[in-house]
Amino acid sequence: MTLKQKRVKFSKMFALLILYVTEMGYRCAIDDVKCRTGHMKNSLHYEGLAGDLILYNANGTYLTRTEDYEFAGTFWEALGGSWGGRFKDGNHFSLEYGGRK
Repeated sequence: MTLKQKRVKFSKMFALLILYVTEMGYRCAIDDVKCRTGHMKNSLHYEGLAGDLILYNANGTYLTRTEDYEFAGTFWEALGGSWGGRFKDGNHFSLEYGGRK
């Protein structure tokens, strides 16, 4: 699969993830501050194949623990993605490319 095809697939998956978490009663936002300030070298964020979400519960409380994102991570993995909660980055969602998760 080409990078372009992977980006299109990732974008659709990320949209489905956002819809899923909102259907589960959460509010979410894309963490673009982290995207603008940089990631580790060779991050899939630079390829357009990773995104970070900020979750809020029904009361509007910002959720910060990896465990808070587990339901979303399980859904994401069922779609075929890699969830950052497996390496202590619970709000990270990516699509494997070039051997990177």
